[in-house]
Amino acid sequence: MNPLTIDALEICLKETEETLRSADSTFLKEPISYLKSHLPEFLYVESPDFDDYKVDSLVIEVDDIFGTYMVLFGLQGKKKEGDAIRSYIESILQQQLIGFSISFSDNEGLWEVNMPLDPIEGFEESMPIEQVLQLLHQALDGLRNQMKAGK
Repeated sequence: MNPLTIDALEICLKETEETLRSADSTFLKEPISYLKSHLPEFLYVESPDFDDYKVDSLVIEVDDIFGTYMVLFGLQGKKKEGDAIRSYIESILQQQLIGFSISFSDNEGLWEVNMPLDPIEGFEESMPIEQVLQLLHQALDGLRNQMKAGK
């Protein structure tokens, strides 16, 4: 799989969603544990590669209550695809579903997905942010394939 192309990487404040600063390629080398030492912040990521997966952007943060790494994104799709989406995500999370939620908005035709990163095979707290994004890229690729197959 090719490296992820990133159009925007912003460090934002959870409370207000205000952008604190734009991050550069050097920041991608930081370990994802950066978020645990900066709990009030989240990462906002845009990539043209997400278009293939019907995802505009995603957010990575640490859950304030459980202390788990979370990814949040909207996924364009049909309501009838819910079982395929849920099944695939549950499998990559190895049935460790604390923090996982999925809901459908009829008005927008959008699945709102909150998914913990910790249970995903290969995830480590010491990983650079760019490797975490690559891991998510692979997970989204698998999800797209599952949705296409209608499983």
